[in-house]
Parts: sequence; C-alpha cells; structure tokens
Amino acid sequence: MIFVHGTADERDDHTLVTLAGEIDLEYANHARRLLLDAVERGKPVIVDLSAATMIDSSGVASLVEAFQESRAQNQGFALAGTSPQALRVITLARLETVFPMAADVAAAQALVAAS
Repeated sequence: MIFVHGTADERDDHTLVTLAGEIDLEYANHARRLLLDAVERGKPVIVDLSAATMIDSSGVASLVEAFQESRAQNQGFALAGTSPQALRVITLARLETVFPMAADVAAAQALVAAS
C-alpha cells in the first residue's frame, strides 16, 4: 500500500487542500472531510492533485461534493496540477468540463480570483 495524506493550509485569499497518494475507498472519507472543512472556512478552495497517484470513484465523489458545496456558498473551487492518473479518471467520468482546472496552484489562484 502507498502512503496517502492530505493537508489543508489556509492562505490569505484561499484554502489549499493537498491530496497525495491513493485516493480510494479507504482514504476517501478523510479526503471528503478535509475538502468540506476547507469549504466551511468560507474562502475559495484549491485542490492540489499533483501528487495523487490514483483516484477512484469514491475520491471523485468527494471532489464533486466539495465542488457542489462551494458553488452553493458562492465560493471559488479549482483543481490544480492534476496528475495524469487522476486526470484520466476525471476525464473518464466526463468531469473535466465540470471542474475548473488549472496547470498548477498559481494558475488556480488566478482562476478562483476571477470567479
């Protein structure tokens, strides 16, 4: 098993959630809690997926739920630096046009600032 971790770091103008490793059924509840807690902080949320080695449907569901909650609260939300493995699953689920996505965290900051 690959070590997985996640962090939420509150910045001046957004909250950065970093998810790394395998975001699967075993880890998705932790990821969900991190994401929803970040949304509750009231700032735009940027999710850095650059170190995600795998994501399954439960991980995608956590992202969708956080995205929907952020929209309900009129907050920005973006995925940043999505790894090829995570991007493949997001694309297969046809969510690449749903999630605001940026190449890296800096680009995501500009994206959420414009929303």
